[in-house]
Amino acid sequence: MQIKKHIPNAITLLNLASGLLAIIAIFKGYYDEAFIFVCVGIFFDFWDGFFARKFNVSGELGLQLDSLADVVTSGVVPGLMIFKLLQDIQEDDTSKYFLTEEYYYMGFVPYLGFIITLASAYRLAKFNIDTRQTDSFIGLPTPANALFIMSIPMIQFAGTHEWLVDALFNPFVLLGISLLSAYMLNAEIPLFSLKIKNFSWEKNKLQVIFLALSVVLLFVLEFTALPVIILLYVALSVLNNTVLAKK
Repeated sequence: MQIKKHIPNAITLLNLASGLLAIIAIFKGYYDEAFIFVCVGIFFDFWDGFFARKFNVSGELGLQLDSLADVVTSGVVPGLMIFKLLQDIQEDDTSKYFLTEEYYYMGFVPYLGFIITLASAYRLAKFNIDTRQTDSFIGLPTPANALFIMSIPMIQFAGTHEWLVDALFNPFVLLGISLLSAYMLNAEIPLFSLKIKNFSWEKNKLQVIFLALSVVLLFVLEFTALPVIILLYVALSVLNNTVLAKK
């Protein structure tokens, strides 16, 4: 039995395991640990496809397993994160935002966070059958969206920008982010792939430039950099599409 053919799927399962650990961390209130587990899961998701291509063992099993793992790590986890953040607001400051049962039957509002999970599942299913997304993405990739959502509690607790913290403790802002997230996941916007298929500079220069700028932003802005990085990703993709259209 060739061990190397099982390596990519093993890496994918590590992605899934990271998502499960993130779920447990969220339920325990350890949002920082949940953020770390999602980052680890996305790291594994970045490399499973690379090794599958490197070892020439790509197959339908790996494709489906990868999507199932992403549904958990990049779909269930961010949806649950918004659910918990809204629930925390409901429990800590109900009078300010009228989130008592008198206004919202049985605390229905937090469950709206799972719009992200539904949109992520739909996006992943569509990705598997969309032949246009072999070398690029149509709509925001679920890992990028998950990082964006998971950065919210990190920005809140860092407290670097008070106005931003206040905004992110507003349930209506969180619901707006959830709806925007669901839209961007399935929007017909071409975005370049973040996965490096080989070590060619010519074929990966856009990815390398993006990663380099992301590292700089992380050093300068810390957790606040994550939503900025997502915006940078979309902006570079639009710019790249414009350049390619002119050629």
